[in-house]
Amino acid sequence: MKKTLPIIVIVVLIIIAALSISIKRTKTIDWEESFNEKSNKPYGVSVLYKELPNLFEGFKLRTVYHQPSSYLTANSEFGYGDHEAKGNYVIIGNSNYLTDFSVEKLLNFVNKGNTLFISDYYYAQAIHDTLGIDIDFEYNPKKDSISNLSFENKSFNESTIDKNEGDYYFSSFDSINYSILGYSKTDKKRVNFIEAPFGKGKILLHTEPKAFTNYNILKEDRYRYVEGVFSYLPDDDVYFDSYVKKQSAYGDAEEKSNLSWFLEQLSFRWAWYTALIFTLLFMVFNAKRRQRVIRIIKPLQNTTLAFVKTISNLYIETEDYKNIIDKKITYFLEKIRTDFNLDTSTLNDDFIAKLAGKAGRKKEDVKQLINYITWLRTKNEFFEENLIKLNRHIEAFYKN
Repeated sequence: MKKTLPIIVIVVLIIIAALSISIKRTKTIDWEESFNEKSNKPYGVSVLYKELPNLFEGFKLRTVYHQPSSYLTANSEFGYGDHEAKGNYVIIGNSNYLTDFSVEKLLNFVNKGNTLFISDYYYAQAIHDTLGIDIDFEYNPKKDSISNLSFENKSFNESTIDKNEGDYYFSSFDSINYSILGYSKTDKKRVNFIEAPFGKGKILLHTEPKAFTNYNILKEDRYRYVEGVFSYLPDDDVYFDSYVKKQSAYGDAEEKSNLSWFLEQLSFRWAWYTALIFTLLFMVFNAKRRQRVIRIIKPLQNTTLAFVKTISNLYIETEDYKNIIDKKITYFLEKIRTDFNLDTSTLNDDFIAKLAGKAGRKKEDVKQLINYITWLRTKNEFFEENLIKLNRHIEAFYKN
């Protein structure tokens, strides 16, 4: 009892400290804009990601964890991937990672008749230059920080976004060839959603990625706005970009470890730390020298006979007598060469006389065996009787 008392005291102190910290600490909401499809935080997109199979029912959803340049190269017509990429390539937030080569591959992807959808505040410079677009920002003059979102098509539902410092909008674009699909409005109506034809496909550009986050989709009926946006995408496979969704301009927005979510939960975190401390204490107080458990090592079994029996039964069941006879003759002659140092390439009278002499067997018995082997070698078809007779001759040779 005296030995266990210090352990009990330490454990009680740890539990009291954990409870004290959990009571004093209040959990804060992380408003970091990660746009991560695995994040359940307000500005993650896990809800959208889970609903995409319903929005594009009957089509495949693939998550892309690579630069588009490498992924689309691998999954091209002559690439080494498992399919040829066709359909809708969707990028929501954090698209500034795109290299010029990735932009080139995405444009080639669109040129073949596919669709590229990007919702972000700014795009890679190569996209701005290629499509001839400019984006500006206007601060929200409203105290409630609410922006209104609407469509050119009046049959689609309008929506709002709160906690919005201002609106990003297209200040310059080809208004003749490009189609205006939607607007954002604080005090002025600004274009925030356009469609640009490119080759055989089209590019959809949107400037308010927060509309697709968990916070906005789950609030009131704002999900209808998302449905309206995605209705402009063709019914086809979806390639969802997730290359840098774990990072942001302010550092890591999401931990890469699957354990991170549990560590973010206060109760789970302290349960985890307590378990680790208990394990450490157990190792410290039980690090005494103890008698090792003596393992019982079973001797290795000789399974040769069982193996031979299994193989023999296999041949017998398939009635492959020729194979068995050939092997028995081969093994018998090999043993003759090993035991008596005789050349078995020519089975003539001279060989019979030498074998009978060295083996101490009657010449007539040896001659019957060798002649039967010679006769079997001339046959193409064998029966069970041939195998039995050969086996009797060989057994008689070794018994005498």
